[in-house]
Amino acid sequence: MYPSSRLNDAADRIRERRSVRAADILEPGPSDTELNEMLEIASRVPDHGKLGPWRFLIFDGDSRQKFGELLRNQFAETNPDSNEAILEREYSRFMRAPNVVTVISSVDPTSRIPEWEQILSSGAVCQNLLVGASLMGFAAQWLTEWYTYDEVITKSLGLSENEKVAGFIYIGSAEAKPSERGRPDLRSRIAKWNPA
Repeated sequence: MYPSSRLNDAADRIRERRSVRAADILEPGPSDTELNEMLEIASRVPDHGKLGPWRFLIFDGDSRQKFGELLRNQFAETNPDSNEAILEREYSRFMRAPNVVTVISSVDPTSRIPEWEQILSSGAVCQNLLVGASLMGFAAQWLTEWYTYDEVITKSLGLSENEKVAGFIYIGSAEAKPSERGRPDLRSRIAKWNPA
């Protein structure tokens, strides 16, 4: 059992977790060792049937720029009226953070485990990655933007027929803790079931 002070500290940090906008994420990013630790944390999710129905694709260093070129070209192809400023924004998307981890949902259609449960497992991976980054002192944001659903881009990621991007997780540092935002009224979303 964890000492209560350690548990309370982790609980408080999770309770206060807040995404940092990718545009506000800065260097430094996690080291390779720290990133691997985050991925270990991310992978500790419910996984019925022990399928591991997800995988990671990491962008860092020059790969972010090369991917940016692909984003720019594809956006220009599908939006021919785009001006240079818009195309530069598309090119710079993966430069917003030192690391971008793509969480890919890999559904096994032959499994007895329902597809929905496999997809939920990859969503849990995304959330665990955000929590792990936060607990390790890093800033992160989970995004799904137009390129999540673009066939040319997903093909460049090497996705198979049964795979989809669950999210792009941007990870780095932040100058300050982000301000709190409005949250749903939790009381209105909690009920106790009673038989009729």
